Amino acid sequence: KSSYLQDKAFVIAGLAGVIACAWVYLVSASLDMYGRMDGAAAWMMEGTWDARYLLLIFLMWAAMMVAMMLPSALPTILIFQRAVRNDPKVRSPSRRMFSFAAGYMLAWSGFSAAATLLQWGMAEGALLSPMMVSASPWLGGAILIVAGIYQWTPLKYACLRHCRSPLAFLVEHWRPGVPGALRLGLRHGLYCVGCCWALMLLLFVGGVMSLLWIAAITAFVLLEKLVPFGVQGGRLSGLALVLAGAWVVASA
Repeated sequence: KSSYLQDKAFVIAGLAGVIACAWVYLVSASLDMYGRMDGAAAWMMEGTWDARYLLLIFLMWAAMMVAMMLPSALPTILIFQRAVRNDPKVRSPSRRMFSFAAGYMLAWSGFSAAATLLQWGMAEGALLSPMMVSASPWLGGAILIVAGIYQWTPLKYACLRHCRSPLAFLVEHWRPGVPGALRLGLRHGLYCVGCCWALMLLLFVGGVMSLLWIAAITAFVLLEKLVPFGVQGGRLSGLALVLAGAWVVASA
């Protein structure tokens, strides 16, 4: 038992350290972007979409996804860690656990790449302001409405079911070995992307680097995945988003 608690503490400390680093970057970049812009966010104002800038935007999105989504995956990761720790055939439970976490973030890295390309297209089409906020009320309203409608779709709840039931997910999709742990984490991450991609697009409405907006979406994702009434809250939020989007469009 003592060894298990030590392993659990090591896992939590390691993942918490990664999450903390991501949040430190986001906080410093956000404060600088809405401040003097001579520090962590200075490069964001270059605006030349060359290979270097695309890479930096991708890394920004990747760090944001670590900060926003990895906390909501901790219950699943800890259940997985306990399962491999209790299996006498497993020689390296820590390697399998971190492989699972890496697979999870690999899925969100794919989303980060897509978000980078979307941001590039919006910037080239003059649909995004230099502060990384939608420059068109029609676009902002449309994103709100799409995100709201998606909250009610069967696909949303099929993906949310896997995110809210980590033990059932692991039993259904279990794979042996370190490569299996990586694939299992990737599958879990893909379900989470399927659950939350529309919510992440709301960053283009409130500001990609708005700390308040980032924190609000992170808190909502945690509540939707972890609290008993998260599903019902998601439906209510969908209605609220559609109404907000309609109001934005009507006010344009």
